[in-house]
Amino acid sequence: MAPILPSLLAASRNGKSSDHLRIRGATGSITCICRLSNELMTLMMSNSPGISAFPKSDSNLFDWVGTIEGAPGTVYENLSFKISIHFPSDYPYVAPVLRFESPCFHPNVDLHGNICLDILKDKWSAVYSVHTILLSLQSLLGEPNNDSPLNADAAELWGNEQEFKARLMSYYRPI
Repeated sequence: MAPILPSLLAASRNGKSSDHLRIRGATGSITCICRLSNELMTLMMSNSPGISAFPKSDSNLFDWVGTIEGAPGTVYENLSFKISIHFPSDYPYVAPVLRFESPCFHPNVDLHGNICLDILKDKWSAVYSVHTILLSLQSLLGEPNNDSPLNADAAELWGNEQEFKARLMSYYRPI
């Protein structure tokens, strides 16, 4: 991971690129690359339990894989979910796209892993970071927004913890 940023910065200083660089098919600005590098370091040094994320490969800072663990005291406690994170080239001005790769029965997650979370849509701000997004997603697991469900079955069962947990466990696959 470490060799990526110095080589990209050197290329831009030598006039081999404009404001944007081509990195294995993903176009991104130096600003985006620096921001993602800083966020990766911050995330690696944080001691936030139950969240993690890192690039899928050393050659591409735009596609990450992560894990979210259910918070203690929720029906998701002791469960871990794999997520994918794709950063657009104009991140942080445009929200990343997050998706559950592990099956997740939840009112705000559809059967394809798509997530309904306001900070990833109309409430997005460049002040959010990967760390804050992951914490928000972890919080969403235990506190769904039933006013805006992507999964109506999960929203309907949410009030009955025993039935909800049974359905959740029928979908759950350990990572």
